[in-house]
Amino acid sequence: MQITRLFDLINHQIATYDKDVALARKEDNEWKTYSSRDLKRIVDNLSLAFIKSGIIKDDKVAIISNNRPEWNFIDLALQQIGAISVPMYPTITVDDYNYIFHHAEVKKIFVGDIEIYEKAKEASKDMDVQIFSFDRIEGCEYWEDFMAHGDGGDIAELDEKKEAVKTDDLFTIIYTSGTTGRPKGVMLTHGNVIHNLYAIEDRIIVPKGTSKALSFLPLCHIYERAGSLCFLFMGISIYYAESMETIGENLKEVQPQIFNTVPRLLEKVYDKIVSKGYELTGIKKSLFFWALNLGLKYEPNKNQGSWYNFQLKLANKIIFSKWREALGGNVMQINSGASALQPRLARVFWSAGIPVCEGYGLTETSPVISASICNLKDIRMGMVGKIVKEVEVRIAEDGEILVKGPNVMQGYYKQPELTAEVIDADGWFHTGDIGELHEGNYLKITDRKKEMFKTSGGKYIAPQPMENKFKESPLIEQIIVVGENKNYPAALIVPNLTGLQDWCKHKDIPYTNDSEMLQKNEVIEKFQREIDNLNKYFGKWEQVKRFKVLNAQWGIDTGELTPTMKLKRKVIHEKFAKEIAELYS
Repeated sequence: MQITRLFDLINHQIATYDKDVALARKEDNEWKTYSSRDLKRIVDNLSLAFIKSGIIKDDKVAIISNNRPEWNFIDLALQQIGAISVPMYPTITVDDYNYIFHHAEVKKIFVGDIEIYEKAKEASKDMDVQIFSFDRIEGCEYWEDFMAHGDGGDIAELDEKKEAVKTDDLFTIIYTSGTTGRPKGVMLTHGNVIHNLYAIEDRIIVPKGTSKALSFLPLCHIYERAGSLCFLFMGISIYYAESMETIGENLKEVQPQIFNTVPRLLEKVYDKIVSKGYELTGIKKSLFFWALNLGLKYEPNKNQGSWYNFQLKLANKIIFSKWREALGGNVMQINSGASALQPRLARVFWSAGIPVCEGYGLTETSPVISASICNLKDIRMGMVGKIVKEVEVRIAEDGEILVKGPNVMQGYYKQPELTAEVIDADGWFHTGDIGELHEGNYLKITDRKKEMFKTSGGKYIAPQPMENKFKESPLIEQIIVVGENKNYPAALIVPNLTGLQDWCKHKDIPYTNDSEMLQKNEVIEKFQREIDNLNKYFGKWEQVKRFKVLNAQWGIDTGELTPTMKLKRKVIHEKFAKEIAELYS
């Protein structure tokens, strides 16, 4: 059947795959599963409950929760009656909740747990709005009790409501986390995301109908949300990880064929693997680093000769097989997006028989603009894949990537002036990213337009590729390159404390505490050697001349990172103004 509204996916999945497990979540150490038919029954009942409660077409309802099947149930139920979901990150501030609740004029709020409930309650105290919860919380109506209001509802009325929903209707307003200022409400239609489902269908190589996916990126972000809708479309069972901390354990339990991730998580996996390698001794340690060095030289589109191929085959058997086991043993495809992936990571994982496929897009493009084709012939290291069908990409004179197609948003909610800033009179969406087209339709991202800066000597600095390169050091967790209108670039470094502990252990340096270690001369000298070693990849004017290692970790909760782990540059510049000033004193 042709999908014309996103909720059509439910009937499509029943007709095509009729899954025993459409969605699953771990509860009390057991996987609680929902079949395709369970999904339909629950979503229909919820739609009827929404109708009975007075929710009508175009009303807004907020969803704030970590990933779980209930998230999908509410989302799909709202779609069926033409109401609009407003998903929000559980980690944002009460002030941001309050702003979005008011700006979107939400009529109801669904929350995951008591922590989110308390924040939502505080943020909505000046509003007449009801809150419902996915966990049982005293004083808050439980979602299943709300659903019970739909029992005995008029299915014919629901069918009428569904029939009235058109492809071009809005189904969601997603408030972008934003690296600066107030979040903007991106208006997406059913058609925007349906285009993506069909456009990336050929980029997903796992078997339809029988594969499993592990989901852990936030569903409130369009990347994982569109990914989950794609999995429903392709009959791939979705298992929600218990938390970010249990991903490793859940991978082994679920043994998925596919999952979506962000580069930072792959970097952490890689760092953990290398850390384990340092703990080995003797021949085991030698074999580990022999295999790792082979992987770092890997070129998927190039035959490096029979001797290299023989060694790699052997490395796969004795070393890399353990990497695959750690990911559950069945992974056929990992999709990486939201920020740039270090090419060396892609190289190593591909060499180990773990295909990592980069894609590129924005919330405003629903999200996919380009995606890798998951085979050795078509993959390109350092690029974000091929432009997907029906999407046009043009590189402007200043290098900015411009996009036109059925995936481009309707605009920013209640902010036509901001919409006009990013969608020009000819319909081109201005992404704010700088990039290049190779071989006609392979896309490479080189930086963010607004993040580039000029030194006092008039030289342009593109910080993002520099930061990405510096994070190859096992000692660097995060880094920001600064220097606008200064005579040289400098950097603030957030140390990778696990990497630092491993290095100290390797060098027989007693580790006391983080604060003390970060002031030791030999540690600072080690960071200097790391910076010097990586500086050589850049022009003389780009090289970091001074740096400061911070005794602080940047996070989403503390405000330095967006929920997709991008740097909030403005926040960092404000919070660490004193430290930055010292780099130029």
